[in-house]
Amino acid sequence: MDPLLYARAQMGLSLAFHIVFAAIGIGLPLLMVLSELAWRRTKDPDYLELAKLLAKGTTILFAVGAVSGTVLSFELGLLWPQFMGRFGDVIGLPFSLEGYAFFTEAIFLGIYLYGRDRVSPTVHVLSGVVVAVSGAASAFFVTLVNSFMNSPRGFTWVDGKVTDVDPVAAMFGGPWAQQVVHVLLSCYVAVAFAMAGIHALMLLRNKHSALHQKALRIALPVAVLSALLQLFSGDRSAKEIAVEQPLKLAAAEGHYVTSRHAPLHLGGLPDDETQTMPWALELPGGLSFLAFGDTDAEVKGLNDFPRDQWPPVLATHVSFQVMVACGTALAGVALLTVLLALARRRWLLSRPYLLALIACSPLGFIAMEAGWHVTELGRQPWIVRGYLRTGEGVTPFPHLFAPFWVFTLIYALLGVMVVVLLRRQILATAPPKEPAP
Repeated sequence: MDPLLYARAQMGLSLAFHIVFAAIGIGLPLLMVLSELAWRRTKDPDYLELAKLLAKGTTILFAVGAVSGTVLSFELGLLWPQFMGRFGDVIGLPFSLEGYAFFTEAIFLGIYLYGRDRVSPTVHVLSGVVVAVSGAASAFFVTLVNSFMNSPRGFTWVDGKVTDVDPVAAMFGGPWAQQVVHVLLSCYVAVAFAMAGIHALMLLRNKHSALHQKALRIALPVAVLSALLQLFSGDRSAKEIAVEQPLKLAAAEGHYVTSRHAPLHLGGLPDDETQTMPWALELPGGLSFLAFGDTDAEVKGLNDFPRDQWPPVLATHVSFQVMVACGTALAGVALLTVLLALARRRWLLSRPYLLALIACSPLGFIAMEAGWHVTELGRQPWIVRGYLRTGEGVTPFPHLFAPFWVFTLIYALLGVMVVVLLRRQILATAPPKEPAP
């Protein structure tokens, strides 16, 4: 197989695996701190038990995330030497700051885990807060690198070489703020809904379990708020992509011909040969409104760009549709939660609602994986858009099949270990089955 295909497959596998643990390292410490604060406020032992359980889960997943993140850092240099060689000076600062955030998170996680009875309550809570903030900071700095790759700034390009580097301008060039917000919200959505789904499953077994009811009280506010805010963040992201990366938007929507009153496609499979969207439901003017807030606005099509610069249209479009569908479903459940809470709180323990939470529990992670597919596939064939093609940045080493399968096996073993450990921990909290009436 072509080394480029193996390198892309290995990088894609590593990212797909790591992003799950990175998201958990961002979202779970927040839920842990909220449980700790609830315990400090109420002295309810159930909240203390919940905080300890979340701390154990954070530790397990943080350890695996550290391993997969270390592998990724090596792969950047080994698989894409031209990328790091040419642009290392430009993006080295956010990578270094991410390392500081990671080590800060590790240090204060240790203080939180082992300092409960050894430091003051204030210091203990603050150590948990630092863990949550450091996790978010890690995502912040890594997302700045990705934002640079999509919208490069902060350097001068002379004869294929980078000069006049301004690392701060590179970090904060383009629509970095919106991308950071979108990434952080996606992490909170995914983790909070996953936690809600786990405890909803336990409440189906026994809806009178106080521990799992209180766990829902911690998870649901975070899930609802972040899912509803993500609707606005997604809308803003689409508008910024329409300006910064119109080719990516055209691929995501299967929009081939530049036009006004461009339709929004729901479903469908783009056909590059016929330049049509079979089986798609069209909403007239929807894409124009999504991109520019005006149903009559002109939206650039794929045909406005050289064919050799097109991303894989089918894969980008399907990923975009999956992301939007999952995000919409989660927002719908979030809105339902608000309505049920305003009506009668006990309905939040009804069997249909608990089943809905269980069904939605993996959707946040599916949406996150699909969203990163849109981000990365939609930028192809570039590593750094407009400056370095993916084929130019790959290692010349031809025998990448061996490391690919070795790392695949490592990730499979890590995944099995995590499932076994978390399953054991979750089952340990299972309440006794409620007797039949």
